[in-house]
Amino acid sequence: MPTSILIQPVVLSGGSGTRLWPLSREKYPKQLLSLVGDESLLQATVRRVQGTPGVELAPPMIVCNEEYRFVIAEQLRLLGQNGTVVLEPCGRNTAPALTIAALSAQKNQIDPVLLVMPADHVITDVIAFQQVVSQGAALAEAGAVVTFGITPDAPETGYGYIQSGDAYSGASGTSAHLIKRFVEKPDLATAQSYLAEGSYLWNSGLFMMRASVWLAAMGHCRPDILTACQTAWDQGQADGEFIRVGKEGFAQCPSDSIDYAVMERIAASGQADAAELPVGVVLPLSAGWSDVGAWDALWQVLPKDSHGNVSQGDVLLQDCENTLAISGGRLIACVGVRDLVVVETADAILVSHKDTTQDVKKIVDALKAKGRSEGSIHRKVFRPWGWYDGVDAGERFQVKRIVVKPGGTLSLQMHHHRAEHWIVVSGTAKVTKGDESFLLSENESTFIPLGTTHRLENPGRLPLEMIEVQSGSYLGEDDIVRFDDMYGR
Repeated sequence: MPTSILIQPVVLSGGSGTRLWPLSREKYPKQLLSLVGDESLLQATVRRVQGTPGVELAPPMIVCNEEYRFVIAEQLRLLGQNGTVVLEPCGRNTAPALTIAALSAQKNQIDPVLLVMPADHVITDVIAFQQVVSQGAALAEAGAVVTFGITPDAPETGYGYIQSGDAYSGASGTSAHLIKRFVEKPDLATAQSYLAEGSYLWNSGLFMMRASVWLAAMGHCRPDILTACQTAWDQGQADGEFIRVGKEGFAQCPSDSIDYAVMERIAASGQADAAELPVGVVLPLSAGWSDVGAWDALWQVLPKDSHGNVSQGDVLLQDCENTLAISGGRLIACVGVRDLVVVETADAILVSHKDTTQDVKKIVDALKAKGRSEGSIHRKVFRPWGWYDGVDAGERFQVKRIVVKPGGTLSLQMHHHRAEHWIVVSGTAKVTKGDESFLLSENESTFIPLGTTHRLENPGRLPLEMIEVQSGSYLGEDDIVRFDDMYGR
């Protein structure tokens, strides 16, 4: 394969993963979690394309919600990757996200092959994946829109399917076929017939095409989305290490998926509209793929003991079978249970039968309906300067453990309804309080009266750990008036 094929990895990181609650939450979704191995799902997605034979790789591009931009930037830094992080001001599904990525990829007058990957999938056989990517790169370079269909091993009702048609004549030496049609998630009887028929593959959500090919297809199929994305891109600007698209323009963009916007129209055309639409082909992929859509799917991909159990963290199992138990801190003890999922975090515990884990989303919906924070955020909240953990709370008080990374700086701010008492546990704090600025060391403290302008910084080389005690009539996070913030919040 010629080495001139430039691949631009595009990682779509917009999902919330509510079926993996309580680990995955709206403000810290599953792609940021280390569910399989030491790396997060996003990090594993970026890393698995490294070393793909016969291609040149551009630095990765991540398209994500601005809520977790700093966490993603930090995860890329830990991988040693200087990627591009494109921020969506609001969710508009995958077709607009890919269109923005294609516009970004072409900004330097190049036309790379886009390798489009969801950030929250698992692939255990990286070598097999890379081999199929190499095949797809040649097809995409020649003008095709390529998708990868997962070879099914069971009558799965939780995935959409792709029916493959005739062998693709422009793909000698590969197993590529024309896309005959896309079908929605089937019932069990239909899924069984798909498996028996043999031409149906699971829809992976993985795609390859040149940036110009995608933009042309959008111009034919969804010119309204293309126009809105072009406007948003023209309104955008660089913000440090991030690229922000125009909020007003993107908010006007219709919401649609890659499949509905383009792929199904390509399949339905039967290539009769070849002058307007690119050819759509599917490559079979057998690489240990899972979308990890729910807890039972995670149980399937993780290593198990001799009784089919998966345990992570502080877990004791006695006479258990086919059970998934994950502890975030406290001891989980299971005795005599079968086919259960037990997941513990600092503020929530989930107990579910493996057959009903798809319904976890209903719990998240109920929490949001009741206005409870457990549906969207963890007790431990990550910020660009570090993180804080809500240790305790009661009427008119709240206690937080705060860790500020070296060089981290909180915004210059004040509160209308609360005062704060800061105690340094370890490290050195630089405190701005009103018109004065001073240093605090271990076991030293200061009091920030209500209405006083203040800022906390870590000038040292080690993490700064503190305890903050808040007191007042209202302790919500929205009681913050920011005067200056190095992170642009």
